[in-house]
Amino acid sequence: FDTSHMLALDAEGAAARQFLCHALANDVERLRLPGKALYSCMLAETGGILDDLIVYFLAEDRYRIVLNAATAESDLAWLERLRPAGAGLRARHDLAMLAVQGPRAREKCWAALPELRAASETLGVFFGAQAGDIFVARTGYTGEDGFELLLPAGRAGDAWQRLRDAGVRPCGLGARDTLRLEAGMNLYGQDMDPSVTPFECGLAWTVALEGPREFAGKQALARRTPAHRMLGLVLEERGGVLRSHQAVHGAHGEGIITSGSFSPTMNASIALARLPAASEPGEKLRVTVRDRQLAARTVQPPFVRRGKILV
Repeated sequence: FDTSHMLALDAEGAAARQFLCHALANDVERLRLPGKALYSCMLAETGGILDDLIVYFLAEDRYRIVLNAATAESDLAWLERLRPAGAGLRARHDLAMLAVQGPRAREKCWAALPELRAASETLGVFFGAQAGDIFVARTGYTGEDGFELLLPAGRAGDAWQRLRDAGVRPCGLGARDTLRLEAGMNLYGQDMDPSVTPFECGLAWTVALEGPREFAGKQALARRTPAHRMLGLVLEERGGVLRSHQAVHGAHGEGIITSGSFSPTMNASIALARLPAASEPGEKLRVTVRDRQLAARTVQPPFVRRGKILV
């Protein structure tokens, strides 16, 4: 996948760690090993989600953040508001980003770009490393193994062709969306936005509330009682496909689908839905699909990981 629409941002300086500890809901103090990555939400003071992102620990005074494309400009403005003296921000518009995902993704990358192998062969999941002028990370947005490559923009075309020559097939963002939905991964702007907190979209695990650390949105999270929870849906009746904005009707009240599609792996229609907080996996409910009420059941995502059906 070509993910160059996303923005890499480097945070640098003596106060960079302190800065990110305040800016992010997850705790950057957890990053102690070079190259380790952390997934986090960035919150408004209301506790709503401004963006979800990955931050890589490069050194005590240097971090790399990857932002979503649609929110990059507003994210940068928000981070500038929070940035203390002693911390700098540098938008890396000079970098392109390619994601190579799948069961044989790493070996294909090494065949196409052998200069990556020494730095990445022993790389653990959710770690990154610099290999010459390419930053290679064992991360992704598909639920599969693989690499994300940040490289000089001028090298992207050649790297893309070399990957194709090694047997890596290009996919569009529609295929990527199906994969991330099967993996139960949220999409910003659909499954989460400033109106919901991490506790209402299945991302409570990304919030480090313990301890005295203050971060943007922490006090609001302590005051807000979640009104919703995110669960997966599997359609159990023929007659349509689950799509975003369809209404959901269950024993605990009304909900709404935030992301939905047909799962090629499961041969079934699946969705993520924002449901009343009392909802639980295993419940039966109905979804309005083209003026019909179709039966569905709630499940705990992910639906699929590394090709294996989990629900």
